[in-house]
This record gives sequence, C-alpha cells and structure tokens, in this order.
Amino acid sequence: MVLLAGAAVVREYPVTALVLGTVTAALAVVVVLVRTGRLRLPGPAGEQQDVTHTLAAYQRMTGPQFEHAIAALARRDPAVRSATVSGGANDRGLDVLVVLRDGRRVAVQCKRYAEGNRVGAPAVYTANGTYRAFHHCDHAVIVTTSRFTRDAEAANAALPEPLRLIDGRGLARWAGGGRAPWA
Repeated sequence: MVLLAGAAVVREYPVTALVLGTVTAALAVVVVLVRTGRLRLPGPAGEQQDVTHTLAAYQRMTGPQFEHAIAALARRDPAVRSATVSGGANDRGLDVLVVLRDGRRVAVQCKRYAEGNRVGAPAVYTANGTYRAFHHCDHAVIVTTSRFTRDAEAANAALPEPLRLIDGRGLARWAGGGRAPWA
C-alpha cells in the first residue's frame, strides 16, 4: 500500500522526488562520515575551534595563545570532558588541565620554542615533580613546537612513569587529526 502511494507520488512529481532522494542520500553519507570520525562538524556557535594545523602557525603564536590553542586542540578529542588553561606565573608545570570523560586528569605543560631552542631536562623534572602531588593529575604531557634535548629524553626514560613528550612533529600530527597524547 505504501509502495503504491510512493510510486504514485514519484510519477506525479518526478523532479521533487529526485531532489528529495538526492538530499536524503547526501544526508546519509554525512551521518556515516561523522559517526566514523572522517568528518568533523563545527561545534556550537561561539565555541572557538582550533584551526591551526601547521607547526609554523603554532610557532607564530605567543605563549598564552599557544596554551589556548593546545586547550582547543584537546577539546576536539571526544574523550575530553574539559580542557582549561591554567598557565601563568608560578603555574608549577601546569598550563592546560585536561579532564577526560572517564575522570582521569592530565597536566599539560606547553613550551612554545623556536626550532633551535630545545626543551631540557628541567622541564621534565618540574612537570614530573608537580603533576601528581600538587595538581592531583593521573598523567602529564609536555608539548613543544621544537624538540627535546637528549638529557630531557633520558631523564624522562628514567622515570618510573614517564611523561608523554610531544615534539613539534608530534604536535603537527596531533593537530592534523592524529592520536591525542592521552589516547
């Protein structure tokens, strides 16, 4: 009965039926792409999305802009409940606090450095010394636009629970849709 009525509508209004069929098919494709993560739709009006997907764009930012960009990048991850900027003077190794939907807390230290200026071991020691005891976090990440010194990598490797070190190349991969540091 319904099929007969549908056939009658198609015969009577073929152009309208074709347009509605095309729109329905396009909508179905968009839904599939969004659900599989191959398409990201913009967030609610007023929400700032991170649209910087190149390392050069991060390097041109000021320190506070970089911290806000990292927080915005973190918010793109569906596993993140919130990402708030906490940096400033005496931040004790915490620039962005990320809270995951499962309740875990991640301390993120942001180091926007020029390519020739590498992040050293003191940054690793600072973040490691404060993320659990002072900030009550479960994990810590250091993100830089540059690279880490060998001393920083060695210091991190010697820790019982190493921090996640994200260099400029890792940042560019993350910003381009790669895995988040806490994944």
